[in-house]
Order: sequence, then C-alpha cells, then structure tokens
Amino acid sequence: MLFLFNQIQAVLKKVLIIDDEEKLRNLLGKIISYEGFEVHQAEDCDAALNKMEQYDIDVVICDVKLPDGNGIELSKNIKYRYPQTEIILLTAYGNIPDSVQAIKNGAFDYITKGDDNNKLVPLLYKAIEKTEMAKRIQNLEKQIGDKYSFNSIIGTSKPILDAIDLARKVAINETTVLLTGETGTGKEVFAKAIHQASKRQHKNFVALNCSAFSHELLESELFGHKAGAYTGAIKDHKGLFEEANNGTIFLDEIGELATDLQAKLLRVIETGEFLKVGDSKLTKVNVRIIGATNRNLLHEIETGHFREDLYYRISVFQIKLPPLRDRISDIELFANHFMQQFSSKANKRLMGMSVDFIQALKLYSWNGNIRELRNVIERSVILANSHELTPDLLPAEVLGTFNQASTNRSISNLDLAEVEKIHIRKVLNYTNGNKTKAAELLGIAITTLYRKLSDYSIH
Repeated sequence: MLFLFNQIQAVLKKVLIIDDEEKLRNLLGKIISYEGFEVHQAEDCDAALNKMEQYDIDVVICDVKLPDGNGIELSKNIKYRYPQTEIILLTAYGNIPDSVQAIKNGAFDYITKGDDNNKLVPLLYKAIEKTEMAKRIQNLEKQIGDKYSFNSIIGTSKPILDAIDLARKVAINETTVLLTGETGTGKEVFAKAIHQASKRQHKNFVALNCSAFSHELLESELFGHKAGAYTGAIKDHKGLFEEANNGTIFLDEIGELATDLQAKLLRVIETGEFLKVGDSKLTKVNVRIIGATNRNLLHEIETGHFREDLYYRISVFQIKLPPLRDRISDIELFANHFMQQFSSKANKRLMGMSVDFIQALKLYSWNGNIRELRNVIERSVILANSHELTPDLLPAEVLGTFNQASTNRSISNLDLAEVEKIHIRKVLNYTNGNKTKAAELLGIAITTLYRKLSDYSIH
C-alpha cells in the first residue's frame, strides 16, 4: 500500500536494514523499496558500520538482537558518528527497559517485530522528515558560519590581514575584546567573526548600539526590568545579557555608556551578576563581551567620562581596525562586491567599473570608511544606464577630488618650457597683444620676450 505521506520526496533517500534474518530483511526491503527508497542491507554490526561508511544513509532500521552485538548499543555508536541519521529499532518482544534505553541512545522510535509491521512505513516517513529538517538546519548553520567567518571579511592589504590575524588568535579564548577604529570600519563584522570562530558559536550573538537609546531605555535593554519598575513596565522584560547567556554580547559605541551603567557593566564582567531594574534578586549569566568604540577612551578617562577600571577590564585584548584610506588596495575589492550586491537587487546587468571610476574611488579620503563607500556604490548602481560604472555617476565630493587630481596631474606632466609658453600666452591675452606691456608684467626685457615668442612660435 502506497503511503499517503508522500508529500516528502522519498526518491534517493537511503535506508539501511540491519537484521540477521535474511528473509525478514528481504521482505522489509521490498516493502520499503516500493515507496521509492534506496534500500541497503546488513546482517550484523560490522557489516552495518561498513555500509554506513559507504553510503549516506538517512534512516536505519535495526534489530535489537544481532550476532555480534546489541542494536541498542549500535544505535548509540551510529548516532555518535552520524548524528543526522535516524534509527528505528525492531524488537521481538515489547521490552520497555530496552525501549527506554534505545530512545536515550538517540533512536527515533521502536516497533515490535511482526505485530507493528503496518506502522513501519508511516514511521519511516516521519524519520525521513526529521532527517531532512536536520540537514536543512545544518546547511543554514553552514551558510551563517560562512557569511560571518573571517574568510568573509573583504581585503588583502597588510593592515586588515594583521587585524584578522589578531582576531583569529583571540577568538578561541574567552577574553574580553575591545575593537577600536573610525566609524564604518567594520567593527560589528569583526565581532560576529570572533563569535563564529569561538566555542560559543552555536549560542546567541546579541548586538547593541549603546548610543541609540536613552539612559533609562538602555539600562532596561541591557539588564531587563521587573514589572512595575517604572511607568509602562507592565510585565517582566528579559535584557540582552540574559538573551546572550552562554553566548556573546557586542556593545557598539561602548564609550557612550553613562557612568552608572559602566559600574553595572563592570560588575557583570567581574562577577557575572547584575540586578534587573526594579529587582532585588541578582541574575547570573555567562557572557563573553566584545566592545567597540570610535572614541579615544584614554582621553575619555582623563575628562572623567569613562571609568579607568572598566577600561582595563574591556581592553584586555585590543584590535584597531584600519580606516579605508589606509587600505587603498582593498577599495576595488569592496566596490566590486557592492556593485554585484546592488546590481542584483536592482535587476541590472553591470559588467564592471571603468578605470577612471576606480581611480576616483582610490583618490577619495573616505571619512565614512566602508559604510560610505557602500552608499556611494549603491547610488552609482541606481543611476547607471549602461553596463559599466563611470565617474559621472559619483557624488560631487568624490568626483571633485578626482577632477582636482586630474588637473594637478596634467600640470605636473608639463615641462618647464610648456608652462612658460602657456604663461606668456595668458599675459599677452591680458594686455590685448601689447608686447611692451607684457614684457613689463613678465619682468623681462622686450628683446627677451621677442626671442621667446620666436622660440615658442607664438604669433
């Protein structure tokens, strides 16, 4: 009977039947193969493990009693080696202790031989569904890991490679990290990469911009509050430190924290404890802290705006991210990346950037760093009417730098005689061709002027 759960595509899904009774293996094999599954067989534990190595098995159907071992222990071994594979155990007798242990060892379910054969196919489809879900989750985790890994950070210049090297080394430790650098240099990208390369990668990564909230809201966002703590607090609120428990919290613009919140943050770092707003009971967390700032915190300490003890706690390991103007060789890489990203969104087929467009990008100072470059490329893609990005698509400030550099470069390429010729022409134009007046303005004798006019073929 074809099972109605065929919404799940069974084609090419692989099932391994493990049983020392050949007739039973063949019978189950036929039933399962009719459903469109690829069936493999093994008569004992050793043969089963060999099959597992040869094929990407989705579901195992295994007898409890085997010639060279126990199916319950085998299921534990298989789940350890192949965690995405689901296991259905067959037992000759409804042995409850064995069944309980089988589930503890990671088996998907168990059925009694003979009596429950009609339950096997529906159970098999459910196991396949769980396997498929596990694979999708693994693929998503891999995509997220790739997206936020150090390998995803754009750049081949020495300054950025040095910063990546430092971040890789600190990632595997539990040390608090302080990322410094100008706005737009990619501090959050680095924070995510550090988290992704750490032992906490499968736990939460929580980010907060400390400059985006008022004092009262920021305290509640960080540490949470109890119902009734203040007007509008109608229920308990879990703060970001609780959300990040066993994971990582990224505090961007940490230099914007008020001094009383700095004291609470210091306590969290030292003890792992804090008080929610309006609470009298301490909350304990295990959180790795990554801070970031574009301020000079040592100067902030001198002016009394930042606690010195907190600074030394958060700056155990500092990484300074270089500004884009110190990474000129990376500008074209970023520009190409953003061009592809935004042209795809705008449904435009852009083939590249002109030489002058790239040169204009490299000549600009980029005070807003990578964030500013991203915005400029997005604007250029929107305005583009051809298959190439050209200088006329750039905003005035970027184009102005390019034009000025081009003018200066043109003049510098002229030799001294050419410059003198141009200057004499300008003076003659000013005097309406009066050579005597022109000689006076040039500070040379009239005979010298006539000689130069002859030499430069000026008429």
